[in-house]
Amino acid sequence: MPRVHWVGTGLSTGSGLRLLADGAEVVLYGRTAAKADACADRLGLSGRVSTAALADLAPAAGDVVASMLPATEHVRVLRLCLGSGAHFADTSYVSPQIAELAAGAGVVVLTEAGLDPGIDHLLAHDLVARAREAVDGPARVRFTSYCGGVPAVPNDFRYRFSWAPRGVLTALLSPARYIEDGRERVAERPWEATRPHTAAGEEFEAYPNRDSLPFLEQYGFGADWAPETFVRGTLRLKGWHEAWQPVFAELREPDPDRITELAADLARRHPTTETDRDRVVLAVALHVQGAASWSGEYTLDVVGDDDDSAMARLVSVPLAVGIGDILAGRLDPGLHRAAEDRATTRRWLDALRHNGITAHLTQR
Repeated sequence: MPRVHWVGTGLSTGSGLRLLADGAEVVLYGRTAAKADACADRLGLSGRVSTAALADLAPAAGDVVASMLPATEHVRVLRLCLGSGAHFADTSYVSPQIAELAAGAGVVVLTEAGLDPGIDHLLAHDLVARAREAVDGPARVRFTSYCGGVPAVPNDFRYRFSWAPRGVLTALLSPARYIEDGRERVAERPWEATRPHTAAGEEFEAYPNRDSLPFLEQYGFGADWAPETFVRGTLRLKGWHEAWQPVFAELREPDPDRITELAADLARRHPTTETDRDRVVLAVALHVQGAASWSGEYTLDVVGDDDDSAMARLVSVPLAVGIGDILAGRLDPGLHRAAEDRATTRRWLDALRHNGITAHLTQR
């Protein structure tokens, strides 16, 4: 039987690993075997999964390697998979190098199969399919997709780090491209484009991140849909922009060494303790106005518990669903981004609901 090689023991490794261990032979890899042992113990998986050091990773043909390492490490892991005939899966955005390696590959390369990217894609595809059924022909559209990990109990900083602090800061340094008022815009400093945003009746703050425009095609926005708004971004608690002004001052003229120091300092001053609970909110909305009009919004709101942080659950469970598809032979060789057709999207959403992850839909 093929093995699943789960590589990484960080903050995003959670109950998805338990799901895989229920039906597959799983090996968990840490930077050292001791780190893998500690992670298995934390997840209640001691004795149910094998553990090893990353240096011992040696997949066989037909196995699946799930890379939970930093995105910069995925190329190295994928090359190892291609050399051994193993399939590859991760939760990160597709990089040009990954896309190039996946082209013509004889194995499955599953990417963007976590929370954001991942569940957000599923919800967007489902909304587009519903809108196409409701509104025929040309239309003006507004689309927003915002996701954020926030403290379940708000603090003065309006944030707690649910992933690597330095990664949070460097993400703020990447320009964002999006559509607003029917025009393409670029925010060189994304936090300067922060806007109020209401999701499920609660007031948040949101800002664009990365490049939203390629997702017009990925989500099936054809030439008959004229986007007035199209933005994928990050959700934060109300008051975050004001609380982070000292951080933004440091980021205006970023120095790599200072970013590293700042990340460590912020982690020390705003630690996540064993009693803290994180919260993840994902809000994906689409409004279509043509010969008829239709609006739909999905909201996913999850708080961590004693078994899992919300972030770990929402990243690892969809990845486990995708790995299940690979093991079942449902995916052809080549590049995949989460689920990209309606039938597969709905099956993934059903699997998530079966595992306690439910996004609530309102439509009119």
